[in-house]
Amino acid sequence: MSKLLMVLCLLILPIAAAAPDNPIPEGYEHWTRASLEDTAKLLGAKAATDPHHSASKQLSDYNNEYFMLGHREGDGQVEWHETQTDLFVVESGVATLVVGGRQEGGETTAPHEKRGGTLEGATRQELATGDVVRIPAKVPHQLLVKSGQKFTYFVVKIKGY
Repeated sequence: MSKLLMVLCLLILPIAAAAPDNPIPEGYEHWTRASLEDTAKLLGAKAATDPHHSASKQLSDYNNEYFMLGHREGDGQVEWHETQTDLFVVESGVATLVVGGRQEGGETTAPHEKRGGTLEGATRQELATGDVVRIPAKVPHQLLVKSGQKFTYFVVKIKGY
């Protein structure tokens, strides 16, 4: 019996030693600069073949928000989200954000989402590395990127309006 107990202890000891004292809480996320840069490189390759010169990757999705990385090498379409607020954190590059006013034209591309058309009466804001922008739900917006330029931004989509 004592030999069996000793064998069990020897089997359990490595598992117990490997268990962290303070486990990472459920839902905790950490994106490093290096991991975002690696993802941006992959998105750059996708954007090069995209008709809108754009690519994005969803990083995670939760009940109230989801996270993505976006990369543009040309002008984006006008976007309108009925139920989601956008929070942009500019990772690299420069772009012009056209925001507000009203969307003329465009089409529904998914439930509560419209893309395309033009913006009338909007404001223009220059965005650069380190800038943070919050765009409320139901506010049309568009990113413009000059020819030959690249723009990468971390996006938090806040759900539920």
